[in-house]
Amino acid sequence: MKHRKYLSALGLFVLLFMILNFDSQDYKKAFNNAYNIFAVPHPGSIQFANEPAPMERDDVAEAFDRELLVNTYWQSQTLLFIKRAHKYFPVIEPILEEYNVPEDFKYLALIESGLTNAVSPANAVGYWQLLKGTAQDYGLTINDEIDERYHLVKSTEAACRYFNEAYDKFKNWTLVAAAYNMGKSGLALQMVRQEQDDYYNLMLGEETGRYVYRILAVKEILTNTDNYGFQYRKDDLYRPDSVYYVNVDTAVKSFGQFAAQFNLSYKELKYYNPWLRESYLTNRNNENYRIAIPHN
Repeated sequence: MKHRKYLSALGLFVLLFMILNFDSQDYKKAFNNAYNIFAVPHPGSIQFANEPAPMERDDVAEAFDRELLVNTYWQSQTLLFIKRAHKYFPVIEPILEEYNVPEDFKYLALIESGLTNAVSPANAVGYWQLLKGTAQDYGLTINDEIDERYHLVKSTEAACRYFNEAYDKFKNWTLVAAAYNMGKSGLALQMVRQEQDDYYNLMLGEETGRYVYRILAVKEILTNTDNYGFQYRKDDLYRPDSVYYVNVDTAVKSFGQFAAQFNLSYKELKYYNPWLRESYLTNRNNENYRIAIPHN
């Protein structure tokens, strides 16, 4: 089936190439016959963390449709999401389970950063896009040499602590997701102002108003990739890192020399340990750091 789809795509490209030499009328006719953009069929129902979205409402259905269309037809980005999810979700999922946070929150990391160590214009950093003060409040180390917002495991643990604290406040996981985007106090203020306690009944700003719908759309596409035209082979997906750890509790004068001991370049060492922000580590307090080293 996949081979037939590849051949169909190839045939389309060949056809479009051939009609470049047609006159304008023939070109228009061939184009209309060959090129189609389809409306995306909706799932019958969808939920976030076992909390259903009221898809029977026009405002909710249209907001979800917008995000489903954007992420279906922004094919390059969504295909990268699929590839990266195969690499990073196996790390995130057991941490969410350990902290009793619903698995759907892995999609929150996906829409926050695209599962990259991004830096936003507001200086939110890492896979979970944590601001410095928030990250420190939830136990992460940030200084000139170390920034654990770039550490997938530790930043996921910090995000989980935030989620659980927010759930204690709101008693609703959908509101927890919204609070992650706009802040707990900001969301609580709008709930009081509007006298509503349901995300789908709240009028919020553009970003937070789209936020949960983006999560729902990405979840739907990644759960049912074939339904939305995404075709790939297992070998196309990014592989989870295969690493072991070296404990370091002293200063490191040069990470270039440190990497060479393991037949790595400085760049490779930083690829597996992006939370190391300098070319050295003073480690004045003799903290124990686990540095990832790739097998082979």
